[in-house]
Amino acid sequence: MTDDVETFLTTLRAGKFFESGSSVVVTRSPGRLDVMGGIADYSGSLVLQYPIAEATVAAIQPIDEPIIEVISIGRKPYTMPLRSLVPDGEPLSYEDARNCFAQNEEDHWASYVIGVFVVLLRERRVSFSRGSRIVISSTLPEGKGVGSSAALETAAMQAVASAFQIRIEPHAMALLCQKAENLVAGSPCGVMDQMTCMCGEKYALLALLCQPAELQTPVRVPEEMSLWGIDSGERHAVSGSDYVSVRIGAFMGYRIIADTSMQWNGYLANISPEEFELAHASRLPEEMSGAEFLSRYSRTTDIVTRVDPARVYKIRQPTAHPVFEHDRVKRFRYLLTEPSSEERGQQLGALMYESHASYSACGLGSDGTDLIVRLVREEGPANGLYGARITGGGSGGTVAILGRRDAHQAINRVAEKYRGVTGYHSYIFEGSSVGVARFGSRAVTV
Repeated sequence: MTDDVETFLTTLRAGKFFESGSSVVVTRSPGRLDVMGGIADYSGSLVLQYPIAEATVAAIQPIDEPIIEVISIGRKPYTMPLRSLVPDGEPLSYEDARNCFAQNEEDHWASYVIGVFVVLLRERRVSFSRGSRIVISSTLPEGKGVGSSAALETAAMQAVASAFQIRIEPHAMALLCQKAENLVAGSPCGVMDQMTCMCGEKYALLALLCQPAELQTPVRVPEEMSLWGIDSGERHAVSGSDYVSVRIGAFMGYRIIADTSMQWNGYLANISPEEFELAHASRLPEEMSGAEFLSRYSRTTDIVTRVDPARVYKIRQPTAHPVFEHDRVKRFRYLLTEPSSEERGQQLGALMYESHASYSACGLGSDGTDLIVRLVREEGPANGLYGARITGGGSGGTVAILGRRDAHQAINRVAEKYRGVTGYHSYIFEGSSVGVARFGSRAVTV
């Protein structure tokens, strides 16, 4: 057992969440540091994701009472009658499930857990004859761009599947968790978070080609290097308007290109940077109103977002980003397999800085994350820091940093300088842990 699981079990026993001496199923799912790829996942890019040491831990026990009781330590518990999941004998629709949580922001956190049950009912035709009590604790801060929602979903999914003896292989389980987030929680995320939380390996970058979700050989972080994350203190949310607007803009660009050229294979990431510049960039408007787009092209191919006719969307840069990001990620992966050298570290860092600049050009930067990246640049390779970029959906959250393994002092200086300017005491993410599939599920007596 890891230290956080042992602490969780101590809390369970002290709080008497379950009957003393009874057995519960315990699972653990880490967060993730988005090293390269990020928002290009929904456009078919390769992404490289790092499972971190911080995690969500869940304990579940089937109960005879016909309810699902979800207890997140430190929050007000959420309870749903089992019959509400199967009204009129049919599984609750995704729209009705989403509406249950749209009405009360205070309960929205529980949608990531209840969504697991809804997805299992609808996609796997599972029936639940008994209720469940689920208790959750997490060392993952929310809104920091480190996959806290995906960790919650995957920990809950593994727990429910184990407790009710539902056999699902990890890759499929991650895809079901993405459905829960998209269709019940209402967040239009790609699948990289859930796949990393589920299938990640310690001290290795999960390599996922998002076409739609092809796991490739993990890439070990070189022994002489380390990865860190520094929290900017600026709250990030995948459901936020900036992320959604950029995603919609990319799919609008996809639709415009597809209308003029069908010579490429279905994902923006499959267009080479050279082809994009020569054949497509000049055809894409800088921006377009939703109303004009809908009148000319009817709709996009994205099933989890809708074009708002009243909004104006950036088109060219959100469309260009996944084209160039996919190329950057492929070069980044290749460099990690090359012999160790100082030049290699600087080349890797340059790709991270390019990625960060592209996020900003899309409108997904923030003052805090820009400042952290600038402070990393100022420390530079001379002090062991190679590169940095904003993570996940952008617009705040955490900055991923690559450096030499012995660069702890430089990392601490960046955090202290950031505190000196902003007054914010940053959390530093460091270390790694296995995904929930490798951790498995443990039967524990409480």
